[in-house]
Amino acid sequence: MITRVKIVTQVKLIPDAAQASALSATLRTVNEAANWVSEVAFVNDVPREYELRKHTYADLKTRGLGAQAAQHVIKKVRDAYTTLHANLRAGNLGRKGSKRRIKAESKPITFRPDAAQPYGDRCLSWQYDSHTVSIWTKQQRALRAKLQKKRTKSARRRLKERSRREHPHVKNTNHIIAKTIVTEAERTGRGLSLEELKGIRTRVRLRKPQRVALHCWAFTQLGDFIVLKFPPDLGQRLLTLRG
Repeated sequence: MITRVKIVTQVKLIPDAAQASALSATLRTVNEAANWVSEVAFVNDVPREYELRKHTYADLKTRGLGAQAAQHVIKKVRDAYTTLHANLRAGNLGRKGSKRRIKAESKPITFRPDAAQPYGDRCLSWQYDSHTVSIWTKQQRALRAKLQKKRTKSARRRLKERSRREHPHVKNTNHIIAKTIVTEAERTGRGLSLEELKGIRTRVRLRKPQRVALHCWAFTQLGDFIVLKFPPDLGQRLLTLRG
């Protein structure tokens, strides 16, 4: 029998002044968004995370949240309501009709401006050799645009350094996406069609937050990973559409 051991380590982040400001602003943003999602969940009595996502995901994206940050905000809210309902069923908030229970049931759950925000592998990456961590913040896309607009030697150097730090995260995310797609195709016995994406940045019209993701993501690398992971015996089913 194989026994697996999971090791949990506490790590203290030591950000500089600018990084601390960006993290603080991000916490305020995601918790404001969580309060809005909570109101939606309360008013519409949305029981499941999937339903709540349909009501809120698109709006969270327009607020400037990244895809994973938006997903985590929705799950954070849903988990809070799950805990609340469990406490109500267990009688931890008093009997029906009690002041404490009525107070808990009569208004949406709220989150403090500095409440914790969960992060996952797609919005956080570790650089073990340099003992640093790359964390998504609301100010990252805005900072990149500001640096690109400056066009100074210093700005180009900072852009190059940011790109070097972000590359492992993008590569890892593309590996995960490619493996998920290929695994599902293999499980269902279906083929894959990879569209020729050349010129897509000029062909497709999207909202500003979506344009940012479209212009920055490594689609060619994702396509290459899908081809590499596709089983040889299903090779004839992998098609590339061109034109």
